[in-house]
Amino acid sequence: MSDPAPPTQPGPGSAASPLSSGVALVDVNNFYVSSERAFDPSLEGRPLVVLSNNDGCVITRSAEAKALGIPMGAPWFQIAEQAKAWGLQVRSSNYELYGDMSARVMEVLGRYTTDLEIYSIDEAFLTLDGTHGEQHVTGRIIKASVRRNTGLPVCVGIAPTKTLAKLANRWAKGNPNFDGVCHWDLVPEDQRQSLLHRLKVTDIWGVGTRNGARLNAIGIDTAWDLAAADPVLIRKRFSVVLMRTVLELQGTPCITSIESTGNEQVFFSRSFANPVNSRDAMQQALSVYAQGAASRLARKNLQGRVLTAFAGTSPFSTGTKSSPSICIPLPAHTANPLDLTRAAHKLLPLIEEGVPYIRAGVIITDLQPVGTQDALLTLDLDSGANTGQTPGKDAGPLLHEIGQKFGRSSIGLGHAGLKAGSEWTMKRDMLSPHYTTKWTDLPVVKAQ
Repeated sequence: MSDPAPPTQPGPGSAASPLSSGVALVDVNNFYVSSERAFDPSLEGRPLVVLSNNDGCVITRSAEAKALGIPMGAPWFQIAEQAKAWGLQVRSSNYELYGDMSARVMEVLGRYTTDLEIYSIDEAFLTLDGTHGEQHVTGRIIKASVRRNTGLPVCVGIAPTKTLAKLANRWAKGNPNFDGVCHWDLVPEDQRQSLLHRLKVTDIWGVGTRNGARLNAIGIDTAWDLAAADPVLIRKRFSVVLMRTVLELQGTPCITSIESTGNEQVFFSRSFANPVNSRDAMQQALSVYAQGAASRLARKNLQGRVLTAFAGTSPFSTGTKSSPSICIPLPAHTANPLDLTRAAHKLLPLIEEGVPYIRAGVIITDLQPVGTQDALLTLDLDSGANTGQTPGKDAGPLLHEIGQKFGRSSIGLGHAGLKAGSEWTMKRDMLSPHYTTKWTDLPVVKAQ
């Protein structure tokens, strides 16, 4: 997203800097790779990839790895032989490290605003007040502060709306003239228009491939075309959600906190390193996954009404094939890990002993924000009776907080609190140390 001419941005107090409230999107650059490099400087400048669950495929690549032509999603077994010749560094996904580094970044960001919305593990929206120039200066301070306090590089995009802040952040990443911080309103209008003309409509946050094809069919091919569209017409032909995107491109803030997340479900699933052959092992796995889903709900301040639990054997297995699933309507919207765990265990009678299951998971749907309904009544899912109370209702946020600080495996309820065995736990043969969440892995500095 580079430009033919370097964009210029007026400084604080310029005539083009009216007093206003802006939205800043702060995004960690190449988060997994940067987290690994923060504690292992020897990885700087070297090609590095991070692998998915069970060391399956490439999910993050450093710029040097991209230059080698390694595609996203490349199966590790296909590139393992060439790795040494390439000088390629490889790491298993260190979720404990990434979760803790995320929490540290968000803590730093919270120092610069009273309105912080965590959008994902590596990005957040902040509300910034002041003139455009003052907001731009704050963006630079935030960038330097995150780097100094966490060791992670970030880019900052600032604009009147979240959709434009997304574009500004992306522009800041792609154009070195911004030095990592772009304020949309401080870029000359002709350059903004040039960018919108060059961007495909599917490059706009929230549009998606399906809507993109439908928009192309009516002559809307670029971001500029969408920004110039009639919002009322877009609502009639598409949806109120896409209409809001148009309004945001035109500079009118209208995407609220919950709408901006795009949450329709919370999904927690893992493939097993080795097949699970017993109900007891599956019960532990489902407990861990249900409580992982509860933690994600707590992080997003959401509750769900429907839980779906599933498991499956390999589609390539020559033996017995089994793909059981069950959908459990909960008595009310909840993020209570006890309720979710009990519901997930309803799958167990469908699990066949001795059959090698290679995956399992839970999906929470029918989501809504916490606090938008009356007091909950908790159903005893084992007996079907309404207990009239909510045991463990505060456990979800507590589990999430402890897991963020000490790692996911540090605490669990019931079977999820048992030490997981090697039967089904995830394969991570190239795992880096848990630098910030395990005493035994703390970095040691020796003075000479």
